[in-house]
Amino acid sequence: ERTIRFGHLNNTDHPVSMGVKKFAELVAAKSGGKITVKEFPASQLGNEMQQQSALQGGVQEMSAPATTSLAGIVKEFGLFDFPFIVSNFKQADALVDGPLGKQLVAKLPEKGLIALGFWDLGFRNVTNSKRPITKGEDLEGLKLRVIPNPVFLETFKTFKANPLPMPFAELYGALEAKAVDGQENPFSVILSNKFYEVQKYVSATNHVYAANIMLLSKRFWDKLSPVEQKLLQDAANETVQYQRTVSREVAAKAVGELKAKGMAFNELAPTELARMRSEVKPIHEKFSASYDPAVVGTFKAEL
Repeated sequence: ERTIRFGHLNNTDHPVSMGVKKFAELVAAKSGGKITVKEFPASQLGNEMQQQSALQGGVQEMSAPATTSLAGIVKEFGLFDFPFIVSNFKQADALVDGPLGKQLVAKLPEKGLIALGFWDLGFRNVTNSKRPITKGEDLEGLKLRVIPNPVFLETFKTFKANPLPMPFAELYGALEAKAVDGQENPFSVILSNKFYEVQKYVSATNHVYAANIMLLSKRFWDKLSPVEQKLLQDAANETVQYQRTVSREVAAKAVGELKAKGMAFNELAPTELARMRSEVKPIHEKFSASYDPAVVGTFKAEL
């Protein structure tokens, strides 16, 4: 009998939590109750970096971080953070499930991690307390909390915003205290964390598509029999389809709920998005230069 501790950052009403619960259900059924998956939501086991170290050290079995957090150990994961590279879910799935995703996942075992599949976190959108964002120029001068990640910092600097890296757990307090004007996250995260209480405007910038990745400790994986490994991979494959579907349904509903909570919602004209896309091209070039050329080649071919 085995217990898998599965940690993540989100609240229990979030699609990441729904994915963990579905995975737990499938694993219990497939193993006849021999393998138990125990969920630890809402950063109970630490932030993403702490959980990543715990997996590498073999003291925690699973987590589902945003792919962004892996750029510290496999820098090419930063390619997924490039702004305005995909414009719909079909393209996003093709990118993570295809040759690029496979190439990146293959680099994880030497870092002590095994990936079982990609979940949907969704397109990231800007909220703030000052004004609607209808074009790149509207970001100028806004103090925005961003993921502590160089690509995100450069992206918002391009539009003359003032990006501030900050741990997610501190964000609500910073918005409430007006230490920052705004932040960027998928609609479901904005809703689940009640940012509507401290933000007025939500703008569908869709500047980055974010995926979560099902990670397993390699130390734990290596202790499993081939039958157990296959069981977990099969359960993960089924969970991926389920989680993406619920996540996208939640995101679609979240916009209506955010409006009902009093947020002012706006979309950006395709021409403005195209203009923003062309303005961030230098970021793609700059970061690609330091990545493995083979992976960058795959990335460009896939795009």
